[in-house]
Amino acid sequence: MLAEVPALQRVVTSTTRAPRKGERDTIDYYFFDRSTFLAKIEAGEFYEHAQVHTSLYGTLKSEIQEKLAAGTNLLLNIDVQGAATFRETAHSDPLLKGHVASVFLLPPNIEELEERLRGRGTDDEAEIARRMQVARDEIKHRENYDHCLTSASKEKDFQSLLTIYESELKRIR
Repeated sequence: MLAEVPALQRVVTSTTRAPRKGERDTIDYYFFDRSTFLAKIEAGEFYEHAQVHTSLYGTLKSEIQEKLAAGTNLLLNIDVQGAATFRETAHSDPLLKGHVASVFLLPPNIEELEERLRGRGTDDEAEIARRMQVARDEIKHRENYDHCLTSASKEKDFQSLLTIYESELKRIR
């Protein structure tokens, strides 16, 4: 989406987890130590934050407010907890109100999801088992989203996301 839609920018989220190989601070994530992240929570600097697996994740208000005020369309990749918080906040936050559309990307089946996790080669068996349980729980929340997209192929998923994006732009305008 980002490569094909120049008007769209990705929101860089924050985390306390260690960077994976090749990830860069401020480009892939804002990598904070736990105490810094907690201080930012206390200061009200996040739109949403949550413990996911063993790390904290969140979306800084500063990452969104300036860009939205300038009319930039944003893409945000967050879990079900963060999405629920954004949907709720969008009802009362004047900057977000009417500008949040959520898409749940559903795996074709649970076995395929496990295959993809194993294919990444970044997690041990315990982490894969934990992620699979989280996925099973999160799938139960798909009906809370504006759109639910069952993943097929990268090309088909892209076309479906593009269609959703274009229809949401028309709705907002």
